Order: sequence, then C-alpha cells, then structure tokens
Amino acid sequence: MAHVTVKDLNKYYDNGFHAVIDACFAAEDKEFVVLVGPSGCGKTTILRLIAGLEEISTGEIRIGDTVVNTIPPKDRDIAMVFQNYALYPHMSVFDNMAFALKLRRESKAEIDKKVQHAAKMLGIESMLKRKPGQLSGGQRQRVALGRAIVRNPKVFLFDEPLSNLDAKLRVQMRAEIVKLHRQLENTMIYVTHDQVEAMTMADKIVVMKDGIIHQIDTPLNIYNYPRNMFVAGFIGSPSINLMQGVIRAAQDNKLLFDAGDFSVALNPEQGKVMAKYTGKPVIFGIRPEDIYDARFDSMADHPQQIEVICDLVEPLGNEYHVFLKTQRHNLLARFDAKELPKAETKLMVTFDMNKAHLFDPDSEECLI
Repeated sequence: MAHVTVKDLNKYYDNGFHAVIDACFAAEDKEFVVLVGPSGCGKTTILRLIAGLEEISTGEIRIGDTVVNTIPPKDRDIAMVFQNYALYPHMSVFDNMAFALKLRRESKAEIDKKVQHAAKMLGIESMLKRKPGQLSGGQRQRVALGRAIVRNPKVFLFDEPLSNLDAKLRVQMRAEIVKLHRQLENTMIYVTHDQVEAMTMADKIVVMKDGIIHQIDTPLNIYNYPRNMFVAGFIGSPSINLMQGVIRAAQDNKLLFDAGDFSVALNPEQGKVMAKYTGKPVIFGIRPEDIYDARFDSMADHPQQIEVICDLVEPLGNEYHVFLKTQRHNLLARFDAKELPKAETKLMVTFDMNKAHLFDPDSEECLI
C-alpha cells in the first residue's frame, strides 16, 4: 500500500482558468480521504492529476516515496472508478473484470482466482456471464469496483461513483465501499459533491471551493469546528441557519447577539472571545438540530429562548423539519417527533448557545 502526498498543486488551462490553487493534502497509508465541494470546485481535477489523466501545471504529487508528475498513468499503480462505470458493453462481467489482468499477461488460473475472489466480495458471482446491458445500475457499479479490486493497486481513486444511483442504492453502496476499504486496507481517495457521503465514509475530509482547499480534518471536527462560513454552510444537512446582527452589551455585563428582531445572550466563554467585537456586526450561525421546541425538555447546555412563528412543517416520521420565521429572519429547525407544531401559530424555541457559531462578515472566518 502507499500514501499519497499533494504539495503546492496548481492547474491552469489554456484559457487562463486556474482550476486548482496551491492544493496541499496527504492521504496516509490505508486512509480513506474524501474531497468534497460544489460542482466546479476542482476536486475531480485533483483526482485526474493524481491519476495522470491531466498534466500538472506546477506542484508535486507523490505516491509512496515516488514523485509521479511525469510517470504515465499505467505505471502509477492506481485504479480509478468512474461515475459512468466505463464498462465494455460487448464483454461479459468476467471479461470486464479480467481485462487489465489479461493485458498484464497473467495466467488464466491467476485471473480466474482474482476475479472469483472479487466477485464473491461484491456479491456478483452469479452475474459473471452476463453483459453490462443486462445489469442494473448498482450491479454495474459493483462490476466497476470489481475491475479495480482485481488489480490490487496501491491507491484507489473514486470519481463520484454513486451519483447515477437512486437514493436507496446510494446508501447501500456507500456502506459496501466502506466495508471494502476495511477489508482491502488500501489507500482510497474519493470525490463527491454529496456532503452526506463525505461525512459517513471518510477518515479525513478535504473541503474545496473555487479551486481552494478551505479545511482538512476529520468529519466530526469539520462539522463541529468549521473554519469559515462556507464550510459551516456546506457541511451539514439541512444547512446551518445564518443571520446578520450586532454584538451588544447587556445591563448585567453579558454580551448579546442582537439580530434586530430578537437577541440571545452569549455564554461566558463566547463573551470573552467576542468582547472586542462589541458594537460590531457579525454573522450568527446555528444548526437546525440545535434549535429545540421549548415546550419540551431540551438538551441545550446554555439555553436561550426566542418567539417565532411556525411557517411550515415537514413530518419525516422520526423527526419534523420546521420552517420558522421572525420579523426579519427565516430559520429551519429539526424537532423530535413529539407534538406536531401547527403552521401559522406562535411558538417558543430554544437555541443551544454552546453549539452556536459567530463569523466575521468580511473575512467569513469563524470567530467561535
């Protein structure tokens, strides 16, 4: 197996577009790293640069201890799984999986052994004689995975492999890929725009926007301690609530976040950090799951209540998504499935201020 190191990587195109800007990150040996971000952020470009499918403008890529900048793709000992499966339609499943091994001129016995082993691992032993056109989307994706597995590469690269599948099958297949990683213990780099995939699959997440890496950390650290407003808004579903306001001093020497139509007190630790921002504008962020229906016991460590109007309720069985509004702001909350709030009625909600974030409106950096 091998680690992958990307250092000061840049990619320019002929039209002057700067697709990847000074990217630096590492995928350690046996680690599952996910590159995540909106369409056009440069994540697939990085994957293609690692694979050797595009030429590096400046910077360095190492696989193990070898700089691979000028090494052809076939000699990098990587396997790539694409979004569109890229199977040969005229070949059987067996022949699709065995193709790379035949090019290596491996023996028939060794090829059969490797294909059968991968097919058993993926649960497609009964499909080896079929053609890709006779398979479902999920089955074709398994074949694409099997074709990569039989090569036993140093590094697996995945380019949004689940985006063509339906929602239920995506959940099933991402669990299968995580199990495969545990069994194979290969280094894996996975590209997706789906932050749920990133959170559930990754050992480490690399969050990108406009060609720039904004944060690298474990899923929980990125979720709980976002570096800036973009990361906070992109990671988490439903997305974080963001409101503009001002830090003000209260009569009891506490600090408040004043949104104009409501205010909430900061906890003592937040107050110490934000003292120098008194009278200055900030952006307040709180996730939907950290807003509670005040009629019931909340898990808030530092609760602050405000009055809102319930605008719309979406019952999801195990929880409610509740759209709330104040005079100036719209909020989204996730409530436990207890008593269904009624639309167009007033409601008291509790903010867990220990989970709140405050951002600088100019730099968008996280202050708390």
